[in-house]
Amino acid sequence: MTLRQKNMKLDFPTKSVNNKAMKYWLMKSEPDVFSFEDLKSRPKKTEPWNGVRNYQARNFMRDEMKVGDLILFYHSSCDVPGIAGVAKVSSTPYPDTTQFDPKSDYFDPKATQEIPRWFLVDVSFEKDLKKFVSLEDLKRHSALSQMRLMQKGNRLSILPVTPEEFRFILKLGN
Repeated sequence: MTLRQKNMKLDFPTKSVNNKAMKYWLMKSEPDVFSFEDLKSRPKKTEPWNGVRNYQARNFMRDEMKVGDLILFYHSSCDVPGIAGVAKVSSTPYPDTTQFDPKSDYFDPKATQEIPRWFLVDVSFEKDLKKFVSLEDLKRHSALSQMRLMQKGNRLSILPVTPEEFRFILKLGN
C-alpha cells in the first residue's frame, strides 16, 4: 500500500505564504554544533541556516525554498541520528555573510559582496514532535525506502521530501 492510498491527512497547510504549492525539506545539522533545541532557544526562535558549502544544497535554498515551506530538522553525525522536530523557511534567500569573513570557517576567498557564491534562508521553530524519529525508525518502514535520505551515498545537508514522506514521518513522531 502506498502512502497516498493510506489517505493520511496533514495538520499543516499545503500552500506556502505566496499561495504556491508548499515544498517540504529535510535539513541536517550536527546537534553539537546547532541543535533543534538551539533553534527553539534563539530570539524569535529563528536562525540563519549558514555555512552550507555544497552547490546543490545552496541551489535548493536559493532557487526552490519559499517562505512557509516546512522542514524536518534532522540531527546528523551523532550517536542517534534522526528527526528532532519541525521548522519552517522564514525568509527569502540572501547572501551568507560567513563567506566574506576571513575569520569564519566558512570563508570563501572567491566570493565578493558584488557576486556572492553562497546563499541561505532563515529557519524558524514550528513544532515539537512527541517522539524523536531515529534514522533506524525511518529505515524500518518500506513506505520511506525511496526517500532521498535512504539512498546510498546521499550526503547532502538539504534534501527535498515528498508531501507523503513528510506526513508519514509526522505520524511516526506523533
